[in-house]
Amino acid sequence: MVAVDANALYIDEGQVLTSAGLAAGLDLCPYMVGRDHGQSAAVQRARHMVTPLHRAGGQAQFIPSGESVEDAELADVTAWASANLHLPLTVTDLARRGMQSTRTLHRNFQTRFGMSPRAWLIQQRLRVACTLLEDGDITVDEVARRTGLGTATNLRAHFHRAFATTPTAYRRAFAP
Repeated sequence: MVAVDANALYIDEGQVLTSAGLAAGLDLCPYMVGRDHGQSAAVQRARHMVTPLHRAGGQAQFIPSGESVEDAELADVTAWASANLHLPLTVTDLARRGMQSTRTLHRNFQTRFGMSPRAWLIQQRLRVACTLLEDGDITVDEVARRTGLGTATNLRAHFHRAFATTPTAYRRAFAP
């Protein structure tokens, strides 16, 4: 039996070690050296590789999210919400826009996206936050405001929950 951890950069199952991709395979190398030869050897190898001993966060921070919606019932709602993420949107607002009850909207989002409308809204806000962090010199407070997450504290909490890292660490890793 194989269990997949969609957020892990690499996994150690004793005799079997796996990584999420090429760069995660490089992350795995110092780990393996440390496991076999001790932490100081791992630190030395990481320095030679010019890589951190362990990157903060999991692979979720590297995978772009955002599916296109093909059914007209949700396309208008998701397009409108995506264009208005800076506003304090609620599930009720989305349901009203889609001319559905919140219960029907929830069921439709669950069927289409595998998540609630609120979770989808947060995911979209975080996607925009990542773009703003990658492309600009704006403050974390301004990113929070522009994405509708309100405060830097709220942004940090959602960011950590989704990506297991901070907005500042994400910016350091991905900003030019």
